[in-house]
Amino acid sequence: MSLPKKLGKERTDVIVPGMSGRDLAEAISILRPEIEVLYMSGYPDDLIADHGILKPGTNFLPKPFPVEGLAMKVREVLNKKK
Repeated sequence: MSLPKKLGKERTDVIVPGMSGRDLAEAISILRPEIEVLYMSGYPDDLIADHGILKPGTNFLPKPFPVEGLAMKVREVLNKKK
């Protein structure tokens, strides 16, 4: 897997064909550990947490969301990194 040099954040669904979003994020973090990941899913966050799909405190945005909600969450994730 190769990644663009300017990639600073990754948005991924929790469940993607062929692998989980968590698997994808872990693969990316091996190559670029500085990248922050924001997970998105149509599944409720409590269901995802209860099944151990994502660790507590993981950056998560439930679908559906307005563009403004995505922008606010991305800003929040990037500000945590500082």
